[in-house]
Amino acid sequence: MSRTKEQTLAWLRTVSGELSTATIKRLDETLPWYGDMPPGRRSAVGLVAQAGIKSFITWYDDPTTTTWIASDVFGSAPRELLRSVSLQQTLQLIRVVVEVVEQRVAGADQDLREGILLYSREIAFASADVYARAAEARGLWDARLEALVVDSILSGEYDDELPSRIAALGWHGHGEVSVLVGTTPRMLDVDQLRRTARHLSADVLIGVQGGRLVLVIGRSQPAGLPPDDQPTAASSEPALTFMQIANALEPGFGPGHLVLGHEVPSLVEASRSAKAALAGFAVAKSWRNAPRPVYADDLLPERALAGDPLARSTLVNRVYRPLQDQSPELMTTLWCYLDNGRSLEGTARELFVHPNTVRYRLKRVSQVIGWDATGAREALILQSALILGSMNDPDPAPRRRT
Repeated sequence: MSRTKEQTLAWLRTVSGELSTATIKRLDETLPWYGDMPPGRRSAVGLVAQAGIKSFITWYDDPTTTTWIASDVFGSAPRELLRSVSLQQTLQLIRVVVEVVEQRVAGADQDLREGILLYSREIAFASADVYARAAEARGLWDARLEALVVDSILSGEYDDELPSRIAALGWHGHGEVSVLVGTTPRMLDVDQLRRTARHLSADVLIGVQGGRLVLVIGRSQPAGLPPDDQPTAASSEPALTFMQIANALEPGFGPGHLVLGHEVPSLVEASRSAKAALAGFAVAKSWRNAPRPVYADDLLPERALAGDPLARSTLVNRVYRPLQDQSPELMTTLWCYLDNGRSLEGTARELFVHPNTVRYRLKRVSQVIGWDATGAREALILQSALILGSMNDPDPAPRRRT
């Protein structure tokens, strides 16, 4: 038996070159993806196939040495292999090699044919192990890189490498970006958050900051275009708002407040949205009936009271200055309306006008600044803006006395 095996091994070593040549030819004939590869990658895949044949001969000599199969076969071009072909294509490659060897040894003894079957099983498992390790390493690297990008966004400390890091993560966002901040759940399911985002034609970067969970959200489809998985949708269908996306992602957060920052034009400007969301998250408990999620801009009064300079400047620039530039009459009417406890009749008496005139002016105020003074919450926002604006204004709008 030993002599027969020695003879078989000698014969295999003699025909190994022939088997390698036949394998490369069969790859070119049966696997279209192999023929479409550039010459460098084809050479790398060919080296792996040849290494597989040589490794089989060595393994057949001593079947107990299975631990080094992966390094023997994939060590010839591991990076090229993992970059150029998928696991499915690698298994197709193994099948072709086994078929070529089986055909060449069709008349050989049963022991050799059984050896080929056992080796093909070992090499298949070894291939899966190589790809699994590569995927695990890539996953750990991606997680670290993603955490670094999110940290840069939260801190606002950008460098020239940020765009390349974002590209390396495979960011699919187009245009506007918004940041969502909430509590980290006890069992964080990152994959579920990503699946939900993909279903909404959005992309997310995920970062955990202690007890805070931070999501940087971007739309993966340009505004006005349907998702790839909904080809029948009308091209004019509007894209989901960030609040709609945040509502769908809400179950992935822990209990507590959930704050959505304002939209910014691009990912590299996301620090402004992140700062607003973080500031809003810090004071959200001060609004007793705050919705979940809530816009960071709906928490402007609380943020301003907490000393947030962004909130103060936002209130002044979005409420006080536009009204001041638009009409002193609108500013005076809003002051009086808020000072009189949002009473139309009290405001009309103070200004000596009809209540309908007050209604008209308040409507104009809403058109100018986008907030409706007749709502309790929005009235608080507007009154805070007027107070902050008048503090730094050397000549605030005059108000009538009763």
